[in-house]
Amino acid sequence: MCRNIRTLYNFDPPATEEEVNAAALQYVRKISGFAKPSRANQEAFARAVAEVASASSRLLDELRTNAPAKSREAEAAKARARAAERFAA
Repeated sequence: MCRNIRTLYNFDPPATEEEVNAAALQYVRKISGFAKPSRANQEAFARAVAEVASASSRLLDELRTNAPAKSREAEAAKARARAAERFAA
């Protein structure tokens, strides 16, 4: 999976539309191989991003869990600690 696509489910506060759209954009970029599509592919690219974002939003709305919501700050701190350990000289 692309490292830039983050888990959006079960956070407090919930994922924003902007976060869902950013993840959809990263996903479409990854599978298409285009960071920025040509004019000929721009419409298909934008439509794919919109459809992936829509499907992702529906998925996030329909998922259920009994686990407590995660804190964005706590998860970011864990990620920083993993990165520090991984890239330590």
